[in-house]
Amino acid sequence: MPDATLVEAINFALARAMQDDQRVLILGEDVGKDGGVFRATDGLLARFGPARVLDTPLAEVAIAGVCVGLAAQGFRPVAEIQFMGFAYATIDQLLNHAARLRSRTRGRLTCPMVLRTPCGAGIHAPEHHSESGEACFTNIPGLRVVIPSSPQRGYGLLLAAIRDPDPVVFLEPTRLYRATREPIMDDGTALPLDRCFTLREGNDVTLVGWGGVTREMLSAAERLAAEGTEAEVIDVATLVPLDAETILASVAKTGRCVICHEAPLTGGFGAEIAAQLAGPGLLSMLAPVERVTGYDTIVPLSRLERHYLPSADRILAAVRRTLSHG
Repeated sequence: MPDATLVEAINFALARAMQDDQRVLILGEDVGKDGGVFRATDGLLARFGPARVLDTPLAEVAIAGVCVGLAAQGFRPVAEIQFMGFAYATIDQLLNHAARLRSRTRGRLTCPMVLRTPCGAGIHAPEHHSESGEACFTNIPGLRVVIPSSPQRGYGLLLAAIRDPDPVVFLEPTRLYRATREPIMDDGTALPLDRCFTLREGNDVTLVGWGGVTREMLSAAERLAAEGTEAEVIDVATLVPLDAETILASVAKTGRCVICHEAPLTGGFGAEIAAQLAGPGLLSMLAPVERVTGYDTIVPLSRLERHYLPSADRILAAVRRTLSHG
């Protein structure tokens, strides 16, 4: 059972899916000879050949459109878009075709495609390379949006996404690609989609987030524990469809919630979770919901990134505000 980083776990999952199912194809810019911009597809061309690992032109709309056609004809294409900021062009194909194909054909056709892209800040990349635009995809009915936050979840969730009969946008936090290592059992076992993962149990406050901020939530929870406050930490993992039941059950226990994400505050997916808490979760709340997020600006360049990203200190301050009520 080798230890693997997130990007290595993604590579393992892609190789396992291609080994197990001849219909799985990989396509994207530089995914073949160069092994992908972050080397997520390294070695796959040599192992599976150019008929299944296809280097494409610099044309994100075309990549997504080809995936729709391949999926409609029985293949299971996995596209890589080099950076999140380049993925917005694919929304045309995802919204108008991929996500509608099952409904449009009354179930006669489905669209089992996966669109992978790195997302988020933290590696001092220039504009367009550090976006957290997941909310753009969560408002597309018929589309799953998945964000792993560890090597084990990256491996299991990507396998589940590739095997799913409907389209999935699979967002991979760039700053987590090589941040940690975990043992990976490369046995083809998938993890369930549409479920939150409870990373730490607690009774005093619920921390909810996804992607890169999970490390900051866990760090904040450890510091709170040293002060006698036990935080429950929930990794949403699949934003759409949202496992609201797990979040509501946690807040029913703790009475307090801090929602964390690095996307901008306004229109961020955290607002949907807050709306769930303001509806069926309202009577459980002992304090107003807090949100710790990125700011309503373009991600700043270089060292200014650390002021933009949610930190453990900002999460701790939000927790203390919730604890000040009652």
